[in-house]
Amino acid sequence: MTKPAFEILTEPHPDRAARVDALKELGFGWADIEDEQYWIDQIVALDRNVYEELRQASVMLWRVFDKAVRHIHGNHGIYELIGIPSILWEMVDGTPLPEPGFISRYARFDFAIDQDGTIKLLELNADTPTGYVEASIATPWLCGEAGVDTVNAGMKELVAAAWGEERPDTAACVAYGEHAEDSGTIEALVRHSGLDVACRDCLELYVDEGELKDAGGRVIERMFALYPKEWMAVDEGGDALAYSIESGKLKLFNLPPAILLQTKGLMAVVWGLYELGQLFDEEERNAIGSYLLPTYNKPVFDGSYVSKSMFGREGGSVRLFDESGGLELEDQDGYDTSVLFPTVYQKRAKLATVHTSRGELHLLIGMFVINGQPCGLLGRGGGPITGNTSHYIPIGVR
Repeated sequence: MTKPAFEILTEPHPDRAARVDALKELGFGWADIEDEQYWIDQIVALDRNVYEELRQASVMLWRVFDKAVRHIHGNHGIYELIGIPSILWEMVDGTPLPEPGFISRYARFDFAIDQDGTIKLLELNADTPTGYVEASIATPWLCGEAGVDTVNAGMKELVAAAWGEERPDTAACVAYGEHAEDSGTIEALVRHSGLDVACRDCLELYVDEGELKDAGGRVIERMFALYPKEWMAVDEGGDALAYSIESGKLKLFNLPPAILLQTKGLMAVVWGLYELGQLFDEEERNAIGSYLLPTYNKPVFDGSYVSKSMFGREGGSVRLFDESGGLELEDQDGYDTSVLFPTVYQKRAKLATVHTSRGELHLLIGMFVINGQPCGLLGRGGGPITGNTSHYIPIGVR
């Protein structure tokens, strides 16, 4: 391509405080976190041709990952290799797989896109992605204010369709009412679902003879939880929650097999099957070869690569190695989950950089997949490792 994939279109508004208040009224209440500016008041435009390729890549990779999960479902040898805690195997195996495309109804791909338009998938969060409020509420409003096209407008309708199928009676996160981002995320999802759903703190829930109950003793039968399933193997009471699901007294969303999509070890499975010429058809193989990075459970690279926990989040556990295999950079802010779960190794990809009011930032592009459809962009800017100190920056298309 002759023009860059990304371009900064706007400058910060002179009255940031008023805009922060307006966003809070819309449901995005963490644009500023204490004295830190999480939201960058500028809009980055993604070239429309690159966006169309990104969307099609997401469609194909969603198909690839869905097919891979069906291939390994019930294979405990593979489960062990890709870090699925054994306490969850019965829960995962006992859940019938839904029709293709719907193992997870709420997910987000994270892509590295270079300024020349090269697209590479870094990971898939198919269990508990945040950034929904930023993508579905803040981005359309900010793009609308600036007269920039957005592709995020349909996210609410897709959530309503997904939750209309799942019909949870409860949505939960840890520290509900205290943790602004997670609380705001489940509140927005509930609001967009159009359903009567109670919001609860995971830490106040308990299991009584296999039934999950809230602090008031109400029985929960169908729950959306912004709670990583792998933590059920670590947290006190996680085994009781797994038993509640195994016994059929609780239906959890996303479904338990979503953890097979979630583990970064699945990328190594897909890459291995691709190298062996197994499972995937020609169209799927083309997508894997074009958009997936070589990924293994051992550091077998001659040049630069990345290591990360199979269940790391927000940059925690990520380490970057240079061309000679030496450690170049590691995340210092997120929790290093590699002490709990196996490590995966992936070829490094280049992220585009843009010059913002907060300096030069590396861009990570999220593509939400809701109810089986790629549907909205999330922009985050930070260092070479996108951790929990990164900024939200709205992405439009041009």
